[in-house]
Amino acid sequence: MTTPQEELLPGTSRALLHRIAVAQAEGRAPSLVAAVVRDGRAVWHGARTSVEGHGPDENVQYRIGSITKTFTAVLVLRLRDEGALDLGDPLEKHLPGTGAGEATIADLLAHTSGLAAESPAPWWERTPGSLRPELADVLGEQPGLHPVGRRFHYSNAGYTVLGVLVEKLRGEPWEEVLRREVLEPLGLDRTSAHPQAPHAGGWAVHPWADVLLPEPTEDLGRMAPAGQLWSTTADLARFAVFLARGDDRVLSAETMREMRTPAAPAEAVDVLDGAAYGLGLQIQRWDGRLLVGHSGSLPGFLANLTISVEDDVAAVVLANCTSGPLLSGVGADLVRIVAEAEPRVPDPWRPLSEVDASAVELAGQWYWGTYAFALRLSAEEGVSLEPLSGSGRRSRFRTNGDGTWTGLEGYYAGELLKAVRRPDGTVSHLDLGSFVFTRQPYDQEAPVPGGVDSEGWRGIG
Repeated sequence: MTTPQEELLPGTSRALLHRIAVAQAEGRAPSLVAAVVRDGRAVWHGARTSVEGHGPDENVQYRIGSITKTFTAVLVLRLRDEGALDLGDPLEKHLPGTGAGEATIADLLAHTSGLAAESPAPWWERTPGSLRPELADVLGEQPGLHPVGRRFHYSNAGYTVLGVLVEKLRGEPWEEVLRREVLEPLGLDRTSAHPQAPHAGGWAVHPWADVLLPEPTEDLGRMAPAGQLWSTTADLARFAVFLARGDDRVLSAETMREMRTPAAPAEAVDVLDGAAYGLGLQIQRWDGRLLVGHSGSLPGFLANLTISVEDDVAAVVLANCTSGPLLSGVGADLVRIVAEAEPRVPDPWRPLSEVDASAVELAGQWYWGTYAFALRLSAEEGVSLEPLSGSGRRSRFRTNGDGTWTGLEGYYAGELLKAVRRPDGTVSHLDLGSFVFTRQPYDQEAPVPGGVDSEGWRGIG
């Protein structure tokens, strides 16, 4: 059940309702439903509809299109975490003879496989899946359009391949594996491959007249892992919590962070737009806020799931029209409204439960040449090194248990941080991937590469 709306301030709830009302009216959607998640649970649900006296609630199914890809990616990451495959494995290792075997599993997840965006004609979204019974029917005679790994090229066919991979390694249909390994553990009992009442009907709205045309509802067959699923705002709200926090019954928080990390090279236009793609998740910078999630569409339906992990706020927006409201913008606005009107209350500060004496000794100010850095030790981030100017290379570090640490992000990801000591045991300097960090800028007592002028610092006069 959705948490009572009173948990949000009345002004916030009205602003959310106003935003979806504008979206439904201006986008000319037969119906539009939305939910907002905060602190790990749904706190608001809203709906607008063209049918007087009837408002779909959080349990009405809509088709969610390509949000299905995120579910498929979760299944693949489960196989990786179990050791059944490696993301660097070429497809040929597990599915020989596809014609796309050079692409790795990671390439398929990140849409860098070079595969075509769609299957051969006729258009798969409006025709029966029975027209494409085999994977070869989906890939066609020449599956690749681009060199593998060189560019992001969104591929529905690529996620069909991943679905077939899941079936091959599990020995069961994709739909059954998804139900058992993801939907049931997360309590998503209103998410399914086929519509279950109550569900919305899909409509096309004439671009120049306020009239409707029903859209066909096709079983996508082999293409199901790319866009088959139906779901509700209540179920997708729960799924959003999982994507932000992880759930050890399905995937760990660490693996979810990996999914949310950019994995595809960005086109120039994507750099300008602040857009990237992870492993089954879209990543977007929107009004200074980092958002992750996925959008979806199939004839008759639009869907969007948007998460701000930092704000601990997520939004789900579903509509039953082929085109109309820009749901990614609506989702981003719903997140912004809550995050700005009711900012996240930080957890209380608490001291570390265990003290790493070697790290405490290193805490404080360090210099790389003349650049000032601070090494901090916190309960929230562990060991981190960051420039005091606020901009530049920073990273968190994972302890290796032997007095060294490994970088977790940015320029220093995977690089080794260690303290180099003098014969008497005192710290001479920090070594980070061959960079020397000293307590004073260009410290004459430390082995600064290139040496330090013996006359020291001076003025010009």
